[in-house]
Amino acid sequence: MVEGIYEGARLDDGTPHYPCNLVRNDSLSVIICSPSDSSLNQWALDFQGNLERILASIATAKERGATLRVGPELEIPGYGCLDHFLEGDTVLHSWEVLAKILASEEAQGIVCDVGMPVVHKNVIYNCRVIIHDRKILLIRPKMWLANDGNYRELRYFTPWMKHRQWEDHYLPRIIQVITGQTKVPFGDAVISTQDTCIGVELCEELFTPASPHILMGLDGVEIFTNSSGSHHELRKLYTRVELIKEATLKLGGVYLYANQQGCDGDRLYYDGCALIAVNGRIVAQGSQFSLNDVEVVSATIDIEDVRAHRAKSSRSMQAAAAERYHRVEVPFALTSGKFDSVREDNMSALLSTGSSFNLRYHSPEEEIALGPACWLWDYLRRSRTQGYFVPLSGGIDSCATAVIVYSMSRLVAEAARRGDSQVISDARRIAGEPENSSYIPLDPREFTGRIFHTCYMGTENSSKETRQRAKDLSEAIGSYHVDLNMDMVVKAVLTLFTGVTRREPKFRAHGGSAAENLALQNIQARLRMVLSYLFAQLLPWARGRIGGLLVLGSANVDESLRGYLTKYDCSSADINPIGGISKTDLKKFIAYAEKAFPLPILSSFLSAVPTAELEPITETYVQADEADMGMTYDELSVFGRLRKVEKCGPYSMFTKLVHEWGSFLSPVQIADKVKLFFFEHARNRHKMTTLTPSYHAESYSPDDNRFDLRPFLYPSRFPWQFKKIDEIAAVLPDRSVAVIQEKAKQD
Repeated sequence: MVEGIYEGARLDDGTPHYPCNLVRNDSLSVIICSPSDSSLNQWALDFQGNLERILASIATAKERGATLRVGPELEIPGYGCLDHFLEGDTVLHSWEVLAKILASEEAQGIVCDVGMPVVHKNVIYNCRVIIHDRKILLIRPKMWLANDGNYRELRYFTPWMKHRQWEDHYLPRIIQVITGQTKVPFGDAVISTQDTCIGVELCEELFTPASPHILMGLDGVEIFTNSSGSHHELRKLYTRVELIKEATLKLGGVYLYANQQGCDGDRLYYDGCALIAVNGRIVAQGSQFSLNDVEVVSATIDIEDVRAHRAKSSRSMQAAAAERYHRVEVPFALTSGKFDSVREDNMSALLSTGSSFNLRYHSPEEEIALGPACWLWDYLRRSRTQGYFVPLSGGIDSCATAVIVYSMSRLVAEAARRGDSQVISDARRIAGEPENSSYIPLDPREFTGRIFHTCYMGTENSSKETRQRAKDLSEAIGSYHVDLNMDMVVKAVLTLFTGVTRREPKFRAHGGSAAENLALQNIQARLRMVLSYLFAQLLPWARGRIGGLLVLGSANVDESLRGYLTKYDCSSADINPIGGISKTDLKKFIAYAEKAFPLPILSSFLSAVPTAELEPITETYVQADEADMGMTYDELSVFGRLRKVEKCGPYSMFTKLVHEWGSFLSPVQIADKVKLFFFEHARNRHKMTTLTPSYHAESYSPDDNRFDLRPFLYPSRFPWQFKKIDEIAAVLPDRSVAVIQEKAKQD
């Protein structure tokens, strides 16, 4: 288990340094509070496993000397239960798990904040349950629900609208037997201990303009807990961290942020990064990407720092007028009045106003290397399959997919070297080793050879260069590689068609029509999907092993957005680790991996022209992706963000791009590009309804099933919208000409 204890300032020789203004001569005046928050790799509906991970996190927190433990949102059933939250069973089993926690030895002598759904007066709420020594102190329902993007909380839950109000909640008998309580407070209240006051804020509530922590802080709440189910998205962490810092910068206070970590059964990867902030400073941070099932972040803090921070006249005037929160009193102190009562190994975590902490942000390239890799590991071990299969085309997309699998193997090897028993046990089972085996996956390349299978499926249209790149990559990462020609399979299908229709289709290069040319390309792509599943099911058997493989897709987010893929071709798979990542970011990731892993072969993929290799190569024609699409991958990223993130239709996208691109393109050229994008997106929208479930990493993902809810039958020529664009483009001045002329003068 990796422990994320905050390290305080240290002297040059490495010994802890405690500022004299913090450790006073009178030890009784030092108020020390040891909170901890957790990142748990919970799994939807895995009640037994979720219970074990919750208890492990509480035990670890107590070992650190913590007196308050905070876990992620809906940690008992798992955040990703979706429509299962509407089932009575999910609520029942959550109460059963809570009963186990209440009765456990681990949960004694510590205040615990745990999450589960609760039905109050026949209404389902997303709740935090605050417990201490076999008693429920408060059930706090979520007041502002996430209901956009990947989240549909209003589909399952109702927000608590009675702000600063509470009611009696009558407990189930299985809880009454343990707690001796018939009813407990339910609503918007706070916890008052003997020495401080704790308030609860749930995930989305931090992101709202009028967050609850503001009013709670003005009423004297000093410690805020935030239990979250926040997913990873490239470049997103900074926003989350800044909001947490801002929450206590003006207000003052301690902020404990706990987040789920891992894949809990869906497209999302919850990226952990538990945080502790004090007075606007981050003082402890957990890992953002990890194979650990349980990770606890703790810090020892001085509550007096909060009170000193709040000693401002303007804040006091607002606080004096603040409305009162009901306080649930508990005869327990979070703090210690004696300096020598704090565990010696927590001394380094003592904080002061001047102590520093280096907050860790991963680069987008590192995020791609780590996030999808952790997601793949969770998916592999929890699906109980024996590995992955991917068709290697020799292009950058399938290359990126393969390198992410190799990155997963590297993480497994690192965890094995640390002695992570859970990872070692899972790796043995996946690799086909018996439970009593001494096998430890210390070499990522060797482990990759056991669990990863690649295949080059060539045709007469394939080049020697792509075949060689696929082979070289497989050797570099250690995958079990198969090289084949599928011309005989393609010919068999076409012979069948010719026998039935008495017509023989031809490629465009051989005089065929557009319909013939497209059909001949698509049959190659779709047969690759059929062969992928055949080999995924039988390759382990061919190697003398048992079980099957999961097929990985390798279509990037830009191709999916444009519809530049064949429906049910080799982009159709079980899961897709790059389906939410742009081509631009994938290129940067490959350039990073070339040096970081290291894999020199990757340089050849970066310099290769992207091509599907589905048409014959002639002296005058070589198929290229961007030429086929009529737009570049960089342009696709811009179109995608404007369409989804900035919510632009055709006309508003055109007006924005006139300002952004007008210096190098004429209004008519911009209009043509916008119209082409919307036409292609609209006529291919049906393909997005069948996209392979993909790792969500990009804010403009076109994933129809969760993230991008739009119709799939469009008036693809957009007659009204396109006419308006053409009318405006015809009268706008062409700024690009003036820019070109000015550059010519300067030259």
